Amino acid sequence: MPETKPIVAIVNVVASGSVDQKKYLNEITRKFPDVEYFPEQFPGLIHRMLDPKTVILVFSSGKLVFTGSKLNKRYIVQ
Repeated sequence: MPETKPIVAIVNVVASGSVDQKKYLNEITRKFPDVEYFPEQFPGLIHRMLDPKTVILVFSSGKLVFTGSKLNKRYIVQ
């Protein structure tokens, strides 16, 4: 039987980070009208990027979460 090499596709990436300073989400919302911020529903500011298709969550504590990024490449594992 011939040996096959597996093909790996990266389909979802999640990363987090911090800017180590407090963020004022109402002020950011005024300066960048394309973000979503509804504190009565969710405590973070939501920014949806188109390319790469990624969602960035920004919290007042300075914490950031990046999620949903996809790579359209497939890799053959050596």
